[in-house]
Amino acid sequence: MRSMSVRRPLLVAALLCCVPVPALAQQRPSAAEAQVLLQTRPDLVAQLRQRLATSGLTPDQVRARLRAEGYPENLLDAYLTGGTFGAGQDSVPSDQVFDAVRTLGITDTTEFGGVFGDSLARSQRYRDSVTFGDSLSLEQFYTVDANGNRRLVLRTREDSLTFFSRELRRRAITDSGYVIFGRDLFSGGTTQFDANISGPVDATYRLGPGDRLVLVLTGDVEAAHTLDVTREGFVVIPQVGQVSVANLTLAQLEDVLYARLGRVYSGVRRSAGATTRFSINVARLRSNQVFVVGSVTRPGSYRVSSAGTALTALYAAGGPSEAGTMRRIQVRRGGRTVSTLDLYDYLLRGDASRDVRLQNGDVVFVDVHGGRVRVVGEVLRPATYELTDSSSLAEIVQAAGGFTAEAATRRLQIERIVPAAQRAGGAERVLIDVTSPSPLAGDGAPVVAVMPGDVIRVFRVPARVRNRVVVRGNVWRAGSVGFSPGMTVGDALRLAGGVRPDAYLGQILITRIESDSSRRQLRAALRDTTGAVVNDFELRDDDEIRVFSVAEFRPERFVAISGAVRNGGQFAYREGMTIRDLILLAGGLEESAYLNEAEIARLPETRANGVTARTMRVPLDSTYLFERDGNGRYAGPPGLQAAAGNAPEVLLRPYDNVLVLRQPDWELQREVFLGGEVRFPGTYALTSQRDRLTDVIKRAGGLTDEAYAAGVFFYRKSGRLGRIGIELPEVLRRANHPDNLLLLDGDSIVVPRYNAVVNVTGAVNSPVAVSYVRGADLAYYIRAAGGPSQKADPSRAYVTQPNGKVQSISRRRFLPDGVPEPRAGSSVYVPERDPSLRRDYLAVFGGVAQILSTLVGIGVAIIAVRR
Repeated sequence: MRSMSVRRPLLVAALLCCVPVPALAQQRPSAAEAQVLLQTRPDLVAQLRQRLATSGLTPDQVRARLRAEGYPENLLDAYLTGGTFGAGQDSVPSDQVFDAVRTLGITDTTEFGGVFGDSLARSQRYRDSVTFGDSLSLEQFYTVDANGNRRLVLRTREDSLTFFSRELRRRAITDSGYVIFGRDLFSGGTTQFDANISGPVDATYRLGPGDRLVLVLTGDVEAAHTLDVTREGFVVIPQVGQVSVANLTLAQLEDVLYARLGRVYSGVRRSAGATTRFSINVARLRSNQVFVVGSVTRPGSYRVSSAGTALTALYAAGGPSEAGTMRRIQVRRGGRTVSTLDLYDYLLRGDASRDVRLQNGDVVFVDVHGGRVRVVGEVLRPATYELTDSSSLAEIVQAAGGFTAEAATRRLQIERIVPAAQRAGGAERVLIDVTSPSPLAGDGAPVVAVMPGDVIRVFRVPARVRNRVVVRGNVWRAGSVGFSPGMTVGDALRLAGGVRPDAYLGQILITRIESDSSRRQLRAALRDTTGAVVNDFELRDDDEIRVFSVAEFRPERFVAISGAVRNGGQFAYREGMTIRDLILLAGGLEESAYLNEAEIARLPETRANGVTARTMRVPLDSTYLFERDGNGRYAGPPGLQAAAGNAPEVLLRPYDNVLVLRQPDWELQREVFLGGEVRFPGTYALTSQRDRLTDVIKRAGGLTDEAYAAGVFFYRKSGRLGRIGIELPEVLRRANHPDNLLLLDGDSIVVPRYNAVVNVTGAVNSPVAVSYVRGADLAYYIRAAGGPSQKADPSRAYVTQPNGKVQSISRRRFLPDGVPEPRAGSSVYVPERDPSLRRDYLAVFGGVAQILSTLVGIGVAIIAVRR
């Protein structure tokens, strides 16, 4: 659910920027969608709050602008100064919040690298990483009005979200390059454009009020002076006096100091014989007040270092906005333009020669962008690029990083919007194929002009590989081999390493694709396994050779083994395989194996009279027991009988089924557990298959004085029978009692202590444990538990005796009902009435009344006849 809450506002915000439908440009998130906040990036909260705090807008102004743009006015309250998050909210802004602040011009969503920014700024990777189905048809969202115009209809919120999702996906598949080239330069949180406020600076730096200089004298005079440039533009040097430095470069100041210091210190001179030397450096730079206006993310006034340039100011203002230009950024000083910066020179060639150093009061103006084109497909940097008056196709492709290795460099396609004056008959978009015998972005390529709105698509070279022959099948190195004119079948086989020794010599198949794309079957044959071809012939490009193996036509032959082996089943048949080999493959014999003989079921020579197999017994011996100690003696359980001497090896045939017999009556010890109130509780091994319950109790020393024999717990694991009710007191009195059962492996017998209570549960008014009363019947204990409840059915009450036997009320026709007598430690249960068995007494009484009235009528009639 959380992922859906992220995707829905993401699609709404994304389509506001990229869907070229006028109606969609006016769509705003609903109030319900605007409440889905704080989703994905916890580190963005502080940044967003900082941007709002430095935007120059008061909280009331932010709310007013949100209301004017169609957003809830409290959308950004949590991020304003003093704002708090509501209960249950995460401290992470959603893409709706980013869309709102972008609309207000406070920041750009791509600056924070949010989900929305990533989706558009990395559309090429988005296209490559997501695969969509065929459900991208948008026709269901359109209708045709009375004038025949096609109109977009979004009836519900779900329709809107579905349309946005499909439109975004369609654009991500068909086009990439939605990111505006160069804008990501200003989207990171880096300080790379901040000028160094503590120096040093180059010799062209011009000094001004607010700078701090350090003058160091060495030689005849050793001194160091810190000199602050005053508002009037001078510094005061001890023993020298006032020196004007305003608007001087460091190189010019050095010339002035040679003259002024030389008047005081005779050793200061430019010649090699100077006995006093000095150095002057800038220790701290002043800051300038500059203005960044126009189509920028955060227009306003900024204080930047005096060493800062136009890029420094642009970075402080967040760079050009989506509507801003990257190629005509003006620096104005004193009412005139002193420099025009083209960011493409800096981004593509590292040329910052037009990035002038700013002075106090300078204005950096970013005009609206010029024409743009989008480059998609097989280029290194798919993006949207801004044009100049002289931009050409080759220049744009080079700005996009050039072609990738898989690009079709001699053909590309331009999707162009026809100028308004040239549109006729509804032809508003056209496709232009540009072809050239040489790479389009290289020397010799045609000079093609590009126009605003063009979409330049660079296609990938076809995936089909030419100039090859494919060799498949039973060769040493199957795969593609290079084709050359005159190559024969034998040549291709030799390039593939030759055929394997088990190659089928009879026929080789060659598949050839004809000019009409049909496939033709050709044949050849091998002379021998050296690869020599009998009827060799020349191949063509893209032929496919298939060499077969004899083993491909051989059926999968097997043998099977079952019985007293560890891992029975089917195993591949090998020539010369024996029973001993098969037993080894099956993991050896089990302890119960009968070593005198085994049985083989073999396919018959003839299946006349319905015969499906013939059986035969073959001898085994003790050497089939592979588990032995260091002296060669068998290390398994005793009792295995084996024939003396070594039995002859028995060869198997395909499809033989071997059965290793088990020794009659062989089994490991059977164990039972006897616990509770016996003298020696524990796990006992049965000594024979005829051991009964009394035999084990006798071996355990009998019952203790606290034992309650009537409450014995007898559990049988074999067959998952569970608890069995037995009368142990009767068994102890008479050994021939039917409950003196033969014991099986896994039986458990527990004799508890005496428990003088009866537990009453079910549909009674007060389920409780009642003290046992000798001779009391079932009704007594039900009354002792408060009697049956309103929903109870006492006639179906039953008692579970302490030995596990269950007894219920026995109905008798002419004698009193048999009511069970609970014993100490038993449980009484009273069930509820079955609703399906309820009788309609009204209908019964009505039927009886009808019968009686009929009988009365018949009697009256008889009396009347007799009279």
